[in-house]
Amino acid sequence: MYKRILVATDGSTLSKKAIGSAIELAALSGAELIAVKVTPRYPQSYFEGSLPLSVAEVSKIEKQWTDAAQKVVDAVAKLAKAKGVTAKAVVVKSDIVSDAVLAAAKKHKVDLIVMASHGRRGIKRLLLGSETQQVLTHANLPVLVLR
Repeated sequence: MYKRILVATDGSTLSKKAIGSAIELAALSGAELIAVKVTPRYPQSYFEGSLPLSVAEVSKIEKQWTDAAQKVVDAVAKLAKAKGVTAKAVVVKSDIVSDAVLAAAKKHKVDLIVMASHGRRGIKRLLLGSETQQVLTHANLPVLVLR
């Protein structure tokens, strides 16, 4: 059925539900699991009153974010392997999560994307946006959304 399943995670409790479902589905279909976490780039704009950071400080902050993200996806891969599922842990740097998820799906030639959604409505959805909605809108492959 599926050969490769991408599960996008932000390390939250809600995304753990998507991880569990993705691992179960991968185990049932004999698919490989690609665990992806997107980390932002450090903002380079300087707001009035803020302290500009040196290149070394920015690199240090970005490395901390990447290391923390790597721990999250490594934990997913370890969990998958414990269930007999082949898994890859991938960290992607991008300011636009949905674009990074779609690019990772294309790069790893996945058949399915699994994500969680907070299910926000109304003004919260308008103000906070929805990365999941963006992936659903722009994906050209199946997307499984869990709440």
